[in-house]
Amino acid sequence: MAKSNALDLSRSEHISNFIFHLLRNANLLKTDNSCDIVVCWGGHSISRSEYDFTKEVGYQLGLRGLNICTGCGPGAMKGPMKGAAVGHAKQRHQLGRYIGVTEPGIIAAESPNPIVNELTILPDIEKRLEAFVRLGHGIIVFPGGVGTAEEILYLLGLLLHPDNLNMPFPLVFAGSKENEGYFKMIDQFIGQTLGEVAQSRYQIVIDDPVKVARILSQELKEVKQYRRIRRDAYYYNWLLKIDAIFQAPFEPTHERMAELKLHKHQPMHLLAAALRQAFSGIVSGNVKQEGIKQIQENGPFKIYGDLEILQPLEDLLEAFVREGRMKLPGSKQYIPSYEIQLSPPHS
Repeated sequence: MAKSNALDLSRSEHISNFIFHLLRNANLLKTDNSCDIVVCWGGHSISRSEYDFTKEVGYQLGLRGLNICTGCGPGAMKGPMKGAAVGHAKQRHQLGRYIGVTEPGIIAAESPNPIVNELTILPDIEKRLEAFVRLGHGIIVFPGGVGTAEEILYLLGLLLHPDNLNMPFPLVFAGSKENEGYFKMIDQFIGQTLGEVAQSRYQIVIDDPVKVARILSQELKEVKQYRRIRRDAYYYNWLLKIDAIFQAPFEPTHERMAELKLHKHQPMHLLAAALRQAFSGIVSGNVKQEGIKQIQENGPFKIYGDLEILQPLEDLLEAFVREGRMKLPGSKQYIPSYEIQLSPPHS
């Protein structure tokens, strides 16, 4: 760590090195030749039935000796850990790992759930997301809201990069029967904006925790084989190519939101990055102090783009509103933090 003060965080490879140092010093990087960390993303404010489903998935993962990494909060971040703890206990697996990866603004607002036994705090959301994908070997996404959509788009943006297209990276969208419509909406949105290649990078599994665990267990073997052949570390995914656009902190302002490139005249991984930034701005305008202040002072963020991108985006956001996934706790009605407007056609 002595050389870490020489890192230049304006350079992509230095950011990845910086995250490596943080995770190593938090003792999260285990050199035990295993590829068994499953990252779980999803909403923190979910129904009891949704929570029970995440716990059952965690239980099935635990029975197979797999470890859990989440954002360390409640809801879909706690359920898989609690279920895995029971699964580990039944298998006499005494070294179960329940890893929390968070950031200062989040941990200041909500403490880690009591299952977490390893924890690290990253400086911002971009470094936190990179820590998840460098440390984890596969990802399960449970239903959530705009923040979960942001995480999905971040990951798909990475997997759509030409250097990553052939890299095995298990990704499963999992939900109970009542959440089937949620993932249909997400899948339709991805198909309309990013296309079939993006859809091919994930599987959707509804109401079948055993199948979810079997998929992860089997595909993690492929991850280990891929890294072994290429002599990449099992504990940190150095081979994953992450462009600077996914690493630089995105601080939503009215100007930056209006300048997002929401059109298909660019590589699909860059469109995914722009969509992820759009969702990030909406999250900021909904719940973050600085974003809320900007909305109060200057009105909603304006989001411009082509109709073939904006229409699916507007449809998805309106569906989130109808299902209460944009309504804030204690509020009677959701007041949008954004306006979607068609931009002039490209030359």
